[in-house]
Amino acid sequence: MVNQKTNDSDKAFELVKNLIRADSKAVDELIRENLRSDVMLISQVSEYIINSGGKRIRPLIALLAAKALNYSGKNHILTAAIIEFIHTATLLHDDVVDESKRRRGQDTANIIFGNQASILIGDFLYSRAFQMMVKLDEMKVLRILADTTNTIATGEVMQLINIHDPNIDENNYTQVIYRKTACLFEASGHAAAILADTDKTNRMAMINYGKHLGIAFQLIDDALDYSASSEVLGKNLGDDLAEGKPTLPIIYAIKNSSPTERKIIQTAIENGDLTKLAIIQEIIESTGAIKYTSMRAQEAAEKAVDASSILPDSKYKEALISIANFAVHRQA
Repeated sequence: MVNQKTNDSDKAFELVKNLIRADSKAVDELIRENLRSDVMLISQVSEYIINSGGKRIRPLIALLAAKALNYSGKNHILTAAIIEFIHTATLLHDDVVDESKRRRGQDTANIIFGNQASILIGDFLYSRAFQMMVKLDEMKVLRILADTTNTIATGEVMQLINIHDPNIDENNYTQVIYRKTACLFEASGHAAAILADTDKTNRMAMINYGKHLGIAFQLIDDALDYSASSEVLGKNLGDDLAEGKPTLPIIYAIKNSSPTERKIIQTAIENGDLTKLAIIQEIIESTGAIKYTSMRAQEAAEKAVDASSILPDSKYKEALISIANFAVHRQA
């Protein structure tokens, strides 16, 4: 359900994009330049993914954090492009592993081009990202992004281990979403702070800002999978259930439902049974699982805002705060 906070956060997000539009355009141009290949399939799949929409919040964080820390160079542009390449590679691999059919309102690349092409183009984007890191020639940033790429991979494996397991607890789930999602948000802020050659206090502020923002973002994603509409969400509702993923709405509902309701959810997760989606949505609603998940997201967003509070006042600092508010009030 769209409310006034949602509308306000959407408008604020558009203002953020306008604020950084010149840098964002430079990032887009750099992405296109580095997608070029004499292998036609690489160009086709890469262009399809890059042009398929998306908010590009991770590169936005890198651009805004650099500006907020008074960075005056150009390497934040290259860093933001690298971050988007890493993120896009993970999407290609994710959609194959999850057997996803829809993302951002259109067919996934694996549906159009096949699983083999998606995996291999994902590998191409990862390797191109590392070529770009070498060009960046900032060893500390390279270390951050290399470590982050490895952390994402471990998060994906952890999530795979958890598939069809209805006994996963909230602590385990939080570890997965940090590794799988939040660590790249964290790296975006951290890399910008390194480029700006700022002090440890500001570096930690950007690390914590990115980490908590990423957690908030993923929590809302998981809540929307049970509460949004497919049209607004841009993917099939209940994908997490169909894939047997025990996300926070499910974890909380299992913990706070009756034995009969608990058994319904557990069996659906074990079997990836989407036929029980409507019933499970009702259980999730009656137990307050969506409200709880949203509350946890709001707490994370507030931590992100608190972390950014030590930055000098500027329009870029306000933009970082706007992104945190947008993360918890968006509808897709």
